[in-house]
Amino acid sequence: MKVLSVASEVFPLIKTGGLADVAGALPGALAGYGVDTKTLLPGYRKVMSSLQAPVVRHVFADLLGAPATLLEAEHHGLSVLVLDAPAYFDRAGGPYVDAAGTDHPDNWHRFAALSLAGAEIAAGVLPDWKPDLVHVHDWQAAMVPVYMRYGEAPEVPSIVTIHNIAFQGQFGADIFPTLKLPRHAFSMEGVEYYGDVCFLKGGLQAAHAITTVSPSYAEEILTPEFGMGLEGVIASRQAHLHGIVNGIDSDVWNPDTDTMIARTFSLTKLAKRDENRHAIIDHFGLDTDDAPIFCIISRLTWQKGMDLVASTIDQIVGMGAKLAILGAGDAPLEGALLAATAANPGRVGMAVGYNEPMSHLMQAGCDGIIIPSRFEPCGLTQLYGLRYGCVPIVARTGGLNDTVIDANHAALQAKVATGVQFAPVTEEGLLQAVRRAIRLFEDRKLWTQMQKQGMKSDVSWGKSAERYAALYSSLVSKGN
Repeated sequence: MKVLSVASEVFPLIKTGGLADVAGALPGALAGYGVDTKTLLPGYRKVMSSLQAPVVRHVFADLLGAPATLLEAEHHGLSVLVLDAPAYFDRAGGPYVDAAGTDHPDNWHRFAALSLAGAEIAAGVLPDWKPDLVHVHDWQAAMVPVYMRYGEAPEVPSIVTIHNIAFQGQFGADIFPTLKLPRHAFSMEGVEYYGDVCFLKGGLQAAHAITTVSPSYAEEILTPEFGMGLEGVIASRQAHLHGIVNGIDSDVWNPDTDTMIARTFSLTKLAKRDENRHAIIDHFGLDTDDAPIFCIISRLTWQKGMDLVASTIDQIVGMGAKLAILGAGDAPLEGALLAATAANPGRVGMAVGYNEPMSHLMQAGCDGIIIPSRFEPCGLTQLYGLRYGCVPIVARTGGLNDTVIDANHAALQAKVATGVQFAPVTEEGLLQAVRRAIRLFEDRKLWTQMQKQGMKSDVSWGKSAERYAALYSSLVSKGN
């Protein structure tokens, strides 16, 4: 089966978050089920500089107003199609924001062009490769099924995966003429959304199936609290909605072979993990006592509950814990966390920014990872924590709820607990969870049991890829 995957970021070429990890790992996991995936992504500067021996596959003389070239290359086992369109993607900054952190004002235009290119591939623009199915990720690629529906490939099955419904790609109606869609596409059944154009809404209406990245999140987005205004659209497509939990690349995230950590270790050689703990203490300037070190590896935003962390750090430290923080995001939250770090020398350390090697070391050396998200479609950091013996302390929501087994009495007795869950997601809820974790940590035999149980968890793409492969096959067979 031939599948076209379309995403705005793909690890290891370009990454700002978990979407890139999923888009980068799923094709390899699906290969074992006879799925041949080509992944289309934008030709950002960083991507273009990383390509080796790309081959020109197609030239678009006018792709929504600018020329573009479709390149094909192999990169770390991935078969990628890169949309080289300098007018859209050759610029400073990140995939979505400029060097100052402000959204590119033409993001709608950039990702509409990416989507149209995807639809053209679905329609057969490549002479020797046409996909049997198209799988797109988040709002940046959600217009692919829209262009397919109103274009030349309505019969090719398509799937939209929602990684975070909070990001919808909503823009003013004045952009509609530039999208080169028929007039009737601006309707409730199309891209129109309260008088605006909404990329994600259009994709949800046009796709043959919708997936989310955990079963719990699939249920949550049917409610006003989590549906972010699209719960009605989701409810109307509920029969086509599937919750499939994310996995992780177990080769990249493998404590027994990881070259980014101070000392490799395994389930049977857990004592070697201590060298990574010492490396964390040295890097973050933490005291050398035996108190638990809890880490935070996160975007610093309200969604991730970082305001709760900022307002409770003094109390967490007062309980006896130490904190190592890695992240970047909202300036006020960065400032508050840095101030708390300065006020608690030796007990709190912080590094601002995105640092992939450091995130590996923190998972390998910290005792637990705190993830107090108000909503979390899936989450990957708790999966990395399980894999590395870094016990997750998580809010009871979305994929966090689906992947971490709370250390309640029954789970501890059965020796299946892998972490600590808490609800409601409030300051008091977080403090109670940390207090529980500290008590559990004091019983080192019990804590080691939880670490090992987490490391035994299957957090790979195996089972999830099997579900995706089955969904692909069902959609393709319906189309034939």
